Amino acid sequence: MKQNPVHIIGGGLAGSEAAWQLSQAGHDVILHEMRPVRGTDAHQGDGLAELVCSNSFRSDDSTSNAVGLLHEEMRRCGSLIMQCADENKVPAGSALAVDREGFSAAVTAKLATSSRVTIQREEVKGLPPADWGPTIIATGPLTAPGLASQIAQETGEEALSFFDAIAPIIHFDSIDLDTAWFQSRYDKVGPGGTGKDYLNCPMNRDQYYAFIDALIAGEKTDFKEWENVPYFDGCLPIEVMAERGHETLRHGPMKPMGLTNAHNPDEKAYAVVQLRQDNALGTLYNMVGFQTKLKYGAQIEIFRTIPGLEKAEFARLGGLHRNTYLNSPDLLDETLRLKSRPQIRFAGQITGCEGYVESAAIGLMTGRFLAAELNGDEPALPPETTAFGSLLNHITKGHIAYEEDRGKKSFQPMNINFGLFPPVDIHKPEGHQGRWRGKEKGAAKKLAVTSRALSDLEDWLQVSQAPVAAE
Repeated sequence: MKQNPVHIIGGGLAGSEAAWQLSQAGHDVILHEMRPVRGTDAHQGDGLAELVCSNSFRSDDSTSNAVGLLHEEMRRCGSLIMQCADENKVPAGSALAVDREGFSAAVTAKLATSSRVTIQREEVKGLPPADWGPTIIATGPLTAPGLASQIAQETGEEALSFFDAIAPIIHFDSIDLDTAWFQSRYDKVGPGGTGKDYLNCPMNRDQYYAFIDALIAGEKTDFKEWENVPYFDGCLPIEVMAERGHETLRHGPMKPMGLTNAHNPDEKAYAVVQLRQDNALGTLYNMVGFQTKLKYGAQIEIFRTIPGLEKAEFARLGGLHRNTYLNSPDLLDETLRLKSRPQIRFAGQITGCEGYVESAAIGLMTGRFLAAELNGDEPALPPETTAFGSLLNHITKGHIAYEEDRGKKSFQPMNINFGLFPPVDIHKPEGHQGRWRGKEKGAAKKLAVTSRALSDLEDWLQVSQAPVAAE
Protein backbone atom coordinates (compact mmCIF):
# COMPACT_ATOMS: atom_id res chain seq x y z
CA MET A 1 0.00 0.00 0.00
CA LYS A 2 1.38 3.39 -0.97
CA GLN A 3 2.01 5.61 2.06
CA ASN A 4 0.79 9.16 2.29
CA PRO A 5 3.55 11.75 1.92
CA VAL A 6 5.24 13.08 5.03
CA HIS A 7 4.53 16.77 5.64
CA ILE A 8 7.38 18.98 6.83
CA ILE A 9 6.59 22.55 7.89
CA GLY A 10 9.57 24.87 7.46
CA GLY A 11 12.26 24.94 4.78
CA GLY A 12 15.22 25.99 6.90
CA LEU A 13 18.28 23.86 7.55
CA ALA A 14 16.45 21.36 9.78
CA GLY A 15 13.41 20.98 7.53
CA SER A 16 15.55 20.68 4.40
CA GLU A 17 17.76 18.01 6.01
CA ALA A 18 14.78 16.05 7.32
CA ALA A 19 13.19 16.13 3.84
CA TRP A 20 16.41 14.87 2.28
CA GLN A 21 16.83 12.00 4.75
CA LEU A 22 13.25 10.86 4.23
CA SER A 23 13.43 11.11 0.45
CA GLN A 24 16.68 9.16 0.36
CA ALA A 25 15.00 6.46 2.45
CA GLY A 26 12.29 6.14 -0.20
CA HIS A 27 9.51 8.28 1.28
CA ASP A 28 7.57 11.06 -0.43
CA VAL A 29 7.69 14.48 1.25
CA ILE A 30 5.69 17.70 0.99
CA LEU A 31 7.88 20.54 2.24
CA HIS A 32 5.88 23.62 3.25
CA GLU A 33 7.80 26.93 3.22
CA MET A 34 5.94 30.19 3.80
CA ARG A 35 8.48 32.47 2.13
CA PRO A 36 7.90 34.44 -0.10
CA VAL A 37 4.15 34.33 0.66
CA ARG A 38 4.99 35.55 4.17
CA GLY A 39 8.40 36.91 5.14
CA THR A 40 10.17 37.04 8.50
CA ASP A 41 12.01 39.72 10.42
CA ALA A 42 15.39 38.17 9.58
CA HIS A 43 15.31 36.44 6.18
CA GLN A 44 16.35 38.30 3.03
CA GLY A 45 15.22 35.92 0.26
CA ASP A 46 13.05 32.88 -0.40
CA GLY A 47 15.67 30.13 -0.84
CA LEU A 48 15.60 27.03 1.34
CA ALA A 49 18.15 26.77 4.17
CA GLU A 50 18.91 30.51 4.07
CA LEU A 51 21.64 31.49 6.54
CA VAL A 52 20.30 34.40 8.56
CA CYS A 53 23.17 35.35 10.85
CA SER A 54 26.76 34.28 10.18
CA ASN A 55 27.97 32.34 7.13
CA SER A 56 30.17 30.13 9.32
CA PHE A 57 29.49 26.54 10.36
CA ARG A 58 32.32 27.02 12.90
CA SER A 59 35.27 24.65 13.34
CA ASP A 60 35.70 21.76 10.92
CA ASP A 61 38.24 19.96 13.14
CA SER A 62 36.67 16.57 13.86
CA THR A 63 39.44 15.40 16.23
CA SER A 64 39.49 18.18 18.81
CA ASN A 65 36.32 20.25 18.39
CA ALA A 66 32.74 19.24 19.22
CA VAL A 67 31.09 21.01 16.29
CA GLY A 68 33.75 19.65 13.92
CA LEU A 69 32.88 16.19 15.21
CA LEU A 70 29.21 16.88 14.49
CA HIS A 71 30.19 17.87 10.93
CA GLU A 72 31.89 14.50 10.45
CA GLU A 73 29.00 12.52 11.91
CA MET A 74 26.59 14.28 9.58
CA ARG A 75 28.79 13.63 6.55
CA ARG A 76 28.83 9.92 7.41
CA CYS A 77 25.02 9.98 7.47
CA GLY A 78 24.76 11.46 3.98
CA SER A 79 23.80 14.97 5.13
CA LEU A 80 22.48 17.29 2.42
CA ILE A 81 23.46 20.35 4.46
CA MET A 82 27.08 19.24 4.83
CA GLN A 83 27.29 18.23 1.16
CA CYS A 84 26.11 21.66 0.03
CA ALA A 85 28.33 23.41 2.60
CA ASP A 86 31.40 21.55 1.34
CA GLU A 87 30.51 22.42 -2.26
CA ASN A 88 30.16 26.14 -1.43
CA LYS A 89 32.90 26.72 1.14
CA VAL A 90 34.92 29.92 1.25
CA PRO A 91 38.26 30.48 3.02
CA ALA A 92 37.80 30.84 6.81
CA GLY A 93 40.90 29.57 8.58
CA SER A 94 40.11 26.42 10.54
CA ALA A 95 36.37 27.03 10.24
CA LEU A 96 33.93 25.88 7.56
CA ALA A 97 32.28 28.97 6.09
CA VAL A 98 30.12 29.12 2.98
CA ASP A 99 28.95 31.44 0.25
CA ARG A 100 25.50 31.93 1.76
CA GLU A 101 23.67 32.49 -1.54
CA GLY A 102 25.41 29.59 -3.29
CA PHE A 103 24.74 27.31 -0.33
CA SER A 104 21.01 28.12 -0.20
CA ALA A 105 20.71 27.77 -3.97
CA ALA A 106 22.38 24.35 -3.84
CA VAL A 107 20.05 23.06 -1.12
CA THR A 108 17.01 24.44 -2.96
CA ALA A 109 18.09 22.85 -6.25
CA LYS A 110 18.75 19.42 -4.70
CA LEU A 111 15.29 19.29 -3.13
CA ALA A 112 13.45 20.93 -6.03
CA THR A 113 14.81 18.34 -8.48
CA SER A 114 14.08 15.35 -6.24
CA SER A 115 11.22 13.23 -7.56
CA ARG A 116 10.16 12.49 -3.98
CA VAL A 117 10.02 16.07 -2.67
CA THR A 118 7.26 18.57 -3.42
CA ILE A 119 7.88 22.15 -2.27
CA GLN A 120 4.73 24.10 -1.46
CA ARG A 121 5.09 27.85 -0.91
CA GLU A 122 2.38 28.58 1.64
CA GLU A 123 1.95 29.51 5.27
CA VAL A 124 0.67 26.73 7.52
CA LYS A 125 -1.33 28.76 10.03
CA GLY A 126 -2.06 26.07 12.58
CA LEU A 127 -1.19 22.59 13.76
CA PRO A 128 -1.42 19.95 11.01
CA PRO A 129 -4.81 18.23 10.55
CA ALA A 130 -5.06 14.58 11.56
CA ASP A 131 -5.37 13.37 7.96
CA TRP A 132 -1.85 14.63 7.23
CA GLY A 133 -0.44 11.75 9.22
CA PRO A 134 3.19 11.95 10.46
CA THR A 135 4.40 15.56 10.33
CA ILE A 136 7.62 17.33 11.22
CA ILE A 137 7.49 20.95 12.41
CA ALA A 138 10.81 22.64 11.69
CA THR A 139 9.74 26.27 11.66
CA GLY A 140 12.72 27.44 13.67
CA PRO A 141 12.95 30.35 16.06
CA LEU A 142 10.91 32.60 13.76
CA THR A 143 7.73 30.52 13.78
CA ALA A 144 4.78 32.50 12.41
CA PRO A 145 2.39 33.81 15.10
CA GLY A 146 -0.59 31.66 14.09
CA LEU A 147 1.28 28.37 14.28
CA ALA A 148 3.19 29.46 17.39
CA SER A 149 -0.07 30.26 19.14
CA GLN A 150 -1.52 26.83 18.39
CA ILE A 151 1.67 25.11 19.53
CA ALA A 152 1.41 27.00 22.81
CA GLN A 153 -2.25 26.00 23.20
CA GLU A 154 -1.43 22.34 22.52
CA THR A 155 1.53 22.15 24.89
CA GLY A 156 0.05 24.26 27.67
CA GLU A 157 3.50 25.73 28.18
CA GLU A 158 4.48 29.35 28.39
CA ALA A 159 6.58 30.18 25.33
CA LEU A 160 10.28 30.42 26.08
CA SER A 161 12.12 33.05 24.09
CA PHE A 162 15.42 34.85 23.74
CA PHE A 163 16.91 37.51 21.48
CA ASP A 164 19.38 36.63 18.73
CA ALA A 165 21.50 39.17 16.86
CA ILE A 166 22.91 39.56 13.32
CA ALA A 167 26.32 40.96 12.30
CA PRO A 168 26.85 43.52 9.49
CA ILE A 169 28.27 42.70 6.04
CA ILE A 170 30.68 45.07 4.25
CA HIS A 171 31.66 45.51 0.59
CA PHE A 172 35.28 44.34 0.24
CA ASP A 173 36.33 47.14 -2.10
CA SER A 174 35.44 49.73 0.56
CA ILE A 175 37.98 48.31 3.07
CA ASP A 176 41.35 50.08 3.36
CA LEU A 177 43.98 47.41 2.70
CA ASP A 178 46.77 49.80 3.62
CA THR A 179 45.54 49.41 7.20
CA ALA A 180 43.86 45.99 7.27
CA TRP A 181 45.82 42.80 6.48
CA PHE A 182 45.02 39.20 5.64
CA GLN A 183 45.85 36.57 8.27
CA SER A 184 44.14 33.70 10.07
CA ARG A 185 44.70 33.56 13.81
CA TYR A 186 47.98 31.69 14.43
CA ASP A 187 48.13 31.26 10.61
CA LYS A 188 45.81 28.25 10.79
CA VAL A 189 44.90 26.71 7.45
CA GLY A 190 41.34 25.38 7.36
CA PRO A 191 38.96 23.95 4.72
CA GLY A 192 39.95 25.59 1.44
CA GLY A 193 42.03 28.12 3.37
CA THR A 194 45.54 29.50 3.08
CA GLY A 195 46.31 30.76 6.58
CA LYS A 196 45.41 34.27 5.39
CA ASP A 197 41.65 33.96 5.36
CA TYR A 198 40.55 36.86 7.58
CA LEU A 199 40.90 40.60 7.21
CA ASN A 200 42.23 42.19 10.39
CA CYS A 201 41.72 45.79 11.51
CA PRO A 202 44.04 46.83 14.39
CA MET A 203 43.31 49.20 17.25
CA ASN A 204 45.64 50.79 19.78
CA ARG A 205 44.56 51.24 23.38
CA ASP A 206 43.09 54.73 22.95
CA GLN A 207 41.17 53.74 19.82
CA TYR A 208 39.81 50.64 21.54
CA TYR A 209 38.58 52.47 24.65
CA ALA A 210 36.97 55.21 22.53
CA PHE A 211 35.25 52.48 20.51
CA ILE A 212 33.92 50.76 23.65
CA ASP A 213 32.59 54.06 25.01
CA ALA A 214 30.84 54.70 21.68
CA LEU A 215 29.23 51.24 21.74
CA ILE A 216 27.87 51.80 25.23
CA ALA A 217 26.58 55.29 24.42
CA GLY A 218 25.22 54.43 20.96
CA GLU A 219 21.47 54.51 20.29
CA LYS A 220 19.98 51.01 20.44
CA THR A 221 16.82 49.36 19.18
CA ASP A 222 14.10 49.50 21.83
CA PHE A 223 12.17 46.33 22.65
CA LYS A 224 9.70 47.52 25.25
CA GLU A 225 7.22 44.75 24.53
CA TRP A 226 9.70 41.98 25.43
CA GLU A 227 11.88 43.67 28.04
CA ASN A 228 12.27 40.51 30.12
CA VAL A 229 13.32 38.23 27.26
CA PRO A 230 16.99 37.26 27.72
CA TYR A 231 19.76 37.16 25.15
CA PHE A 232 21.33 33.90 24.06
CA ASP A 233 24.83 33.93 25.57
CA GLY A 234 26.37 32.40 22.44
CA CYS A 235 25.22 35.32 20.27
CA LEU A 236 25.39 38.41 22.47
CA PRO A 237 25.27 41.87 20.86
CA ILE A 238 28.70 43.51 21.08
CA GLU A 239 27.32 46.49 23.01
CA VAL A 240 25.92 44.12 25.65
CA MET A 241 29.37 42.55 26.00
CA ALA A 242 30.91 46.02 26.19
CA GLU A 243 28.59 46.93 29.06
CA ARG A 244 30.00 43.99 31.05
CA GLY A 245 33.40 45.67 31.20
CA HIS A 246 35.76 47.62 28.96
CA GLU A 247 38.12 44.66 28.56
CA THR A 248 35.41 42.10 27.70
CA LEU A 249 35.53 42.44 23.91
CA ARG A 250 39.32 42.42 23.97
CA HIS A 251 39.15 38.91 25.38
CA GLY A 252 36.32 37.90 23.06
CA PRO A 253 35.74 38.65 19.36
CA MET A 254 38.35 41.47 19.36
CA LYS A 255 41.22 39.55 20.94
CA PRO A 256 44.61 40.36 19.31
CA MET A 257 46.31 37.02 20.09
CA GLY A 258 47.81 35.03 17.24
CA LEU A 259 47.88 38.02 14.86
CA THR A 260 50.82 40.09 13.57
CA ASN A 261 50.25 43.37 11.73
CA ALA A 262 51.67 42.82 8.24
CA HIS A 263 52.03 46.59 7.76
CA ASN A 264 53.85 47.13 11.05
CA PRO A 265 55.11 43.82 12.54
CA ASP A 266 56.81 45.49 15.50
CA GLU A 267 53.64 47.22 16.75
CA LYS A 268 51.38 44.97 18.85
CA ALA A 269 47.68 45.74 18.42
CA TYR A 270 45.68 46.25 21.62
CA ALA A 271 42.57 44.82 19.92
CA VAL A 272 41.66 43.53 16.46
CA VAL A 273 38.39 43.49 14.51
CA GLN A 274 38.23 40.51 12.14
CA LEU A 275 36.22 40.21 8.92
CA ARG A 276 35.49 36.91 7.18
CA GLN A 277 34.73 36.31 3.50
CA ASP A 278 30.96 36.02 3.03
CA ASN A 279 30.57 34.96 -0.61
CA ALA A 280 32.50 32.92 -3.17
CA LEU A 281 33.36 36.00 -5.25
CA GLY A 282 35.08 37.59 -2.27
CA THR A 283 33.15 40.82 -2.77
CA LEU A 284 31.49 40.74 0.67
CA TYR A 285 32.98 40.33 4.15
CA ASN A 286 31.12 40.02 7.47
CA MET A 287 32.25 41.41 10.81
CA VAL A 288 33.10 38.39 12.97
CA GLY A 289 31.33 38.37 16.34
CA PHE A 290 29.77 41.79 15.71
CA GLN A 291 26.13 40.97 16.33
CA THR A 292 24.43 44.19 17.33
CA LYS A 293 21.17 45.90 18.26
CA LEU A 294 22.54 49.38 17.54
CA LYS A 295 20.30 51.48 15.32
CA TYR A 296 21.43 51.69 11.71
CA GLY A 297 22.74 55.25 11.91
CA ALA A 298 24.76 54.47 15.03
CA GLN A 299 26.22 51.34 13.40
CA ILE A 300 27.52 53.27 10.40
CA GLU A 301 28.95 56.07 12.54
CA ILE A 302 30.62 53.82 15.13
CA PHE A 303 31.90 51.06 12.84
CA ARG A 304 33.54 53.62 10.54
CA THR A 305 35.79 54.61 13.45
CA ILE A 306 37.47 51.18 13.17
CA PRO A 307 40.87 51.57 11.45
CA GLY A 308 40.55 50.28 7.89
CA LEU A 309 36.76 50.74 7.82
CA GLU A 310 36.65 54.54 7.67
CA LYS A 311 34.98 54.38 4.24
CA ALA A 312 33.13 51.10 4.73
CA GLU A 313 30.03 50.55 2.61
CA PHE A 314 27.52 48.15 4.17
CA ALA A 315 25.70 45.50 2.14
CA ARG A 316 23.68 44.67 5.26
CA LEU A 317 23.58 46.23 8.70
CA GLY A 318 23.20 44.31 11.94
CA GLY A 319 19.89 43.54 13.58
CA LEU A 320 18.08 41.69 16.32
CA HIS A 321 15.25 39.16 16.22
CA ARG A 322 13.27 37.19 18.76
CA ASN A 323 13.69 33.42 18.90
CA THR A 324 11.20 30.95 20.36
CA TYR A 325 11.86 27.38 21.47
CA LEU A 326 10.04 24.57 23.26
CA ASN A 327 10.51 23.28 26.78
CA SER A 328 11.58 20.07 25.05
CA PRO A 329 12.48 17.83 28.04
CA ASP A 330 8.87 18.10 29.22
CA LEU A 331 7.15 18.11 25.83
CA LEU A 332 9.09 15.78 23.51
CA ASP A 333 9.93 12.09 23.79
CA GLU A 334 13.36 10.65 23.05
CA THR A 335 12.67 10.50 19.29
CA LEU A 336 11.44 14.13 19.24
CA ARG A 337 7.72 13.31 19.06
CA LEU A 338 5.27 15.64 20.80
CA LYS A 339 4.06 13.59 23.75
CA SER A 340 0.50 14.88 23.51
CA ARG A 341 0.32 14.25 19.73
CA PRO A 342 2.87 11.60 18.69
CA GLN A 343 2.14 12.08 14.99
CA ILE A 344 3.97 15.41 15.26
CA ARG A 345 7.74 15.63 15.56
CA PHE A 346 9.80 18.78 15.99
CA ALA A 347 13.22 19.55 14.51
CA GLY A 348 15.78 22.35 14.52
CA GLN A 349 16.20 25.39 16.73
CA ILE A 350 12.62 25.29 17.99
CA THR A 351 13.63 22.17 19.97
CA GLY A 352 16.21 24.11 21.98
CA CYS A 353 19.45 23.59 20.11
CA GLU A 354 21.44 26.59 18.92
CA GLY A 355 23.49 26.92 15.74
CA TYR A 356 23.23 26.05 12.06
CA VAL A 357 24.91 22.66 12.32
CA GLU A 358 23.05 21.65 15.47
CA SER A 359 19.71 22.56 13.85
CA ALA A 360 20.50 20.55 10.75
CA ALA A 361 21.68 17.61 12.87
CA ILE A 362 18.37 17.49 14.73
CA GLY A 363 16.59 17.62 11.36
CA LEU A 364 18.73 14.71 10.19
CA MET A 365 17.89 12.63 13.25
CA THR A 366 14.19 13.48 13.07
CA GLY A 367 14.07 12.42 9.43
CA ARG A 368 15.85 9.14 10.16
CA PHE A 369 13.66 8.38 13.19
CA LEU A 370 10.50 8.92 11.14
CA ALA A 371 11.85 6.93 8.18
CA ALA A 372 12.53 3.97 10.48
CA GLU A 373 9.04 4.26 11.95
CA LEU A 374 7.42 4.34 8.50
CA ASN A 375 9.40 1.23 7.58
CA GLY A 376 7.92 -0.56 10.58
CA ASP A 377 11.12 -0.46 12.62
CA GLU A 378 11.80 0.91 16.09
CA PRO A 379 13.99 4.01 15.74
CA ALA A 380 17.46 3.33 17.12
CA LEU A 381 18.76 6.16 19.28
CA PRO A 382 22.34 7.30 18.65
CA PRO A 383 24.71 6.51 21.55
CA GLU A 384 25.13 9.34 24.05
CA THR A 385 28.87 9.09 23.38
CA THR A 386 28.33 10.54 19.88
CA ALA A 387 27.73 14.19 19.05
CA PHE A 388 24.26 13.20 17.81
CA GLY A 389 23.45 11.40 21.03
CA SER A 390 24.80 14.06 23.37
CA LEU A 391 22.84 16.78 21.58
CA LEU A 392 19.66 14.68 21.55
CA ASN A 393 20.13 13.88 25.24
CA HIS A 394 20.42 17.59 26.06
CA ILE A 395 17.19 18.36 24.22
CA THR A 396 15.04 15.49 25.51
CA LYS A 397 16.45 14.87 28.98
CA GLY A 398 19.04 17.28 30.21
CA HIS A 399 20.33 20.69 31.10
CA ILE A 400 17.62 21.85 33.48
CA ALA A 401 18.61 25.06 35.23
CA TYR A 402 16.72 26.41 38.23
CA GLU A 403 15.67 30.05 38.06
CA GLU A 404 14.96 31.30 41.56
CA ASP A 405 13.28 34.48 40.40
CA ARG A 406 10.76 32.51 38.30
CA GLY A 407 10.35 29.77 40.89
CA LYS A 408 10.59 26.94 38.39
CA LYS A 409 12.99 24.95 36.30
CA SER A 410 13.59 26.08 32.74
CA PHE A 411 15.28 24.54 29.74
CA GLN A 412 17.96 26.61 28.00
CA PRO A 413 19.19 26.39 24.38
CA MET A 414 22.76 25.22 23.83
CA ASN A 415 25.38 24.67 21.15
CA ILE A 416 27.14 21.31 20.91
CA ASN A 417 30.13 21.20 23.30
CA PHE A 418 32.28 18.59 25.02
CA GLY A 419 30.50 19.25 28.31
CA LEU A 420 27.48 17.37 26.93
CA PHE A 421 29.45 14.15 26.37
CA PRO A 422 29.88 11.38 28.99
CA PRO A 423 33.33 11.37 30.66
CA VAL A 424 36.08 9.33 29.02
CA ASP A 425 39.09 7.63 30.61
CA ILE A 426 42.54 8.36 29.21
CA HIS A 427 45.81 6.64 29.97
CA LYS A 428 48.68 8.54 31.52
CA PRO A 429 51.50 9.38 29.10
CA GLU A 430 54.42 6.99 28.91
CA GLY A 431 57.00 9.79 28.87
CA HIS A 432 57.54 12.74 31.23
CA GLN A 433 57.53 10.33 34.22
CA GLY A 434 53.84 9.66 33.63
CA ARG A 435 52.86 13.31 33.93
CA TRP A 436 51.00 15.51 31.49
CA ARG A 437 52.75 18.61 30.17
CA GLY A 438 51.05 21.86 29.18
CA LYS A 439 47.85 21.27 27.23
CA GLU A 440 48.58 17.60 26.51
CA LYS A 441 45.90 16.25 28.84
CA GLY A 442 43.15 18.41 27.37
CA ALA A 443 44.16 17.45 23.82
CA ALA A 444 44.27 13.76 24.76
CA LYS A 445 40.77 13.94 26.28
CA LYS A 446 39.31 15.59 23.20
CA LEU A 447 40.91 13.02 20.92
CA ALA A 448 39.59 10.21 23.12
CA VAL A 449 36.06 11.66 23.04
CA THR A 450 36.03 12.15 19.25
CA SER A 451 37.61 8.75 18.52
CA ARG A 452 35.06 7.01 20.76
CA ALA A 453 32.24 8.98 19.14
CA LEU A 454 33.10 8.04 15.56
CA SER A 455 33.62 4.39 16.50
CA ASP A 456 30.26 4.26 18.27
CA LEU A 457 28.61 6.12 15.38
CA GLU A 458 29.70 3.40 12.96
CA ASP A 459 28.16 0.77 15.25
CA TRP A 460 24.93 2.77 15.37
CA LEU A 461 24.81 3.10 11.59
CA GLN A 462 24.93 -0.68 11.31
CA VAL A 463 21.75 -1.11 13.38
CA SER A 464 19.84 2.10 12.69
CA GLN A 465 17.61 2.81 9.73
CA ALA A 466 20.14 3.75 7.04
CA PRO A 467 18.74 5.79 4.14
CA VAL A 468 19.37 4.41 0.64
CA ALA A 469 19.25 6.25 -2.65
CA ALA A 470 15.65 6.47 -3.72
CA GLU A 471 15.98 8.40 -6.97
